[in-house]
Amino acid sequence: MSRRSSDDGSSGIDVAGPDDGQAIVFVHGAMFTRKMWLPQIRGLADEYRVVAPDLPGHGVRADETFRMDPAIDLLEDVIETHTDGTAVLVGLSLGGYVATEYAYRQPGDVDGLVLTGSSANPVGGMETVTRAVGGVSRLATKPDAGKRVVERLGERWVNNRDLPEDVKREIIEAGIYPKQFGDAGPDVAGVDFRAKLSTYPGPTLILNGERDKIMRRGERDHAAAATDGRIEVLADVGHICNLHRAETYTSRVRNFVRQRVVPPQ
Repeated sequence: MSRRSSDDGSSGIDVAGPDDGQAIVFVHGAMFTRKMWLPQIRGLADEYRVVAPDLPGHGVRADETFRMDPAIDLLEDVIETHTDGTAVLVGLSLGGYVATEYAYRQPGDVDGLVLTGSSANPVGGMETVTRAVGGVSRLATKPDAGKRVVERLGERWVNNRDLPEDVKREIIEAGIYPKQFGDAGPDVAGVDFRAKLSTYPGPTLILNGERDKIMRRGERDHAAAATDGRIEVLADVGHICNLHRAETYTSRVRNFVRQRVVPPQ
């Protein structure tokens, strides 16, 4: 049975593609919402069951504060409700850490991992950096004026991307949530995500932008920790590479699923 569907936004979950297709669940980064995955949802819904939820603190869940445990509960409900019980998880930045945590806790639910902008392990020196960046972000966005400045910068960044105008509009209208960047930092700081990744038995793709220097510094160790990991790099782009080179990012995800998750019979 094949069906396309799209959430009306009230539940904060977008769903598209055939009911019986391999499920791919996209987990967004801090500040943005599920709408940051629109290019990938549109590009993959012809073949796959694609799902993208808003994390706590973002989009329709903006009145919440990001914490890892509620985010994991949300993903568990999304997979149970909108897939056949398992899915490939694609996570960017904060979403990559959420996806890794989920694979650690529920490996049987995860057919594969694509981790973008989440190769820096926030332990040791990186724990200090993570806490410091989170603290600065909270201070900068506490006054309404600071929050509005970051929101405008985020909107400008989206508008400068080579994306369809309706995609830009939906991303911006869903909102920019800079406060959650600061709130998420303390929740992930000190957690050894690399050790957690090492327990996941399935295939893992580390997919980073070439100019995402901090994340790329840890990508080899991250891939080496994975049971079945490999690295791919998108040229001439930085952290949010799924929007900067949307078609290329989509094709890398499609290739990963075809070649590593559901190989041809």
